[in-house]
Amino acid sequence: MGAPFDISYVFSFLPKLFGTLGTTLLIVGGSLLAGIIVGFLVALPRLYKIPVLKTCSEIYISFFRGTPILIQLFLFYYGLPEILKLINIDMTRTPVLVFVILTYGLHTGAYMSEMIRAAVQAVDKGQVEAAYATGMTAFQAFRRIVLPQALGIAVPVFSNLVIALLKDTSLAFTLGVMEMTGKAQTLGTLTQHFIETYIALALIYLVISFTIEKLLLVAERRLLRHEKQTATERKAFRINKSWSYRRIIAELGPGKGGAGL
Repeated sequence: MGAPFDISYVFSFLPKLFGTLGTTLLIVGGSLLAGIIVGFLVALPRLYKIPVLKTCSEIYISFFRGTPILIQLFLFYYGLPEILKLINIDMTRTPVLVFVILTYGLHTGAYMSEMIRAAVQAVDKGQVEAAYATGMTAFQAFRRIVLPQALGIAVPVFSNLVIALLKDTSLAFTLGVMEMTGKAQTLGTLTQHFIETYIALALIYLVISFTIEKLLLVAERRLLRHEKQTATERKAFRINKSWSYRRIIAELGPGKGGAGL
């Protein structure tokens, strides 16, 4: 049993946990960067249906989506150095943070690839064909037509991935990384105020997740503002069209030629 609950410890633990926030954000940022690059490279063979690479991409995605992140951390931290020893590469002095970011990056890349593939395929193919008809190259059509729309479609999913990654970083302490969860575990052990420690930790995660969600929501609205403009124009067109019909009906009413027929 721990010490009796004392709310004052929650406020005293907050600044101590904030001291390790940089490590947590470093893991999130590094993993996102690696995940976006890997996800894009893995998504291409599936988008363009390249035979052998498409199969390799599917195996990669199945492994990282079908196994727990904790198992992946152990496999890369303990298994990768042993494999590289076979080709005379020594990784015994490599910082554990490198293995953590590598694992989270590959794990995130599997989900990123699915997000990219789904977002690109959601863009109307007729727009791409129209771009080709106007003389655009494949790269120009992708950059000017597909990419802006795909980004807007992908932002909600990307927001969920970032928040999930932030929460998954809490498992990095199992390898000895002193991020926020590891610090909370240490504080709880030293003071025996475990409940207060984890309340403070939950508050920090909640604030960060809420901030990320709101920032990405703003980005989503900016990326999709053209769709809102189009919807407004269509609504205005329907209203004008409705008024035109009413005007025609009024003009064709009694005394406007109907009585003489």
